[in-house]
Amino acid sequence: MTGWEYLGALLVSFAAMLAVDHRWKVFWWADRRRAVIVMAAGIGLFLVWDAAGILTGSFERGESAGMTGIELAPDFPLEELVFITFLCHLTMVLFGLAGRLLGARHPAAHGRHADHEEVR
Repeated sequence: MTGWEYLGALLVSFAAMLAVDHRWKVFWWADRRRAVIVMAAGIGLFLVWDAAGILTGSFERGESAGMTGIELAPDFPLEELVFITFLCHLTMVLFGLAGRLLGARHPAAHGRHADHEEVR
């Protein structure tokens, strides 16, 4: 192992989610301003959670031959920040896709009533 496998897998997964997002325009390509706000809030929340866990001794850096060994802070590896960012983006892409699927099945969700046809 080279020590970069886990980070590489996270980055490949993140790239795949960006491709899905771009194709169906559900998060970053739908509303960039909203995406920045949501991502900052999500990443910030997880960073506070991690900091609290590290300070209380609940979390500590695990050892793995597949990790870079780069720490951004004590017991906070680079991979954790990349994972948090990926997790927030993945959640929002899935949320956006689910909303589209459910909205397509329920026309009333888009402001139209199911028993009335839209007037053109």
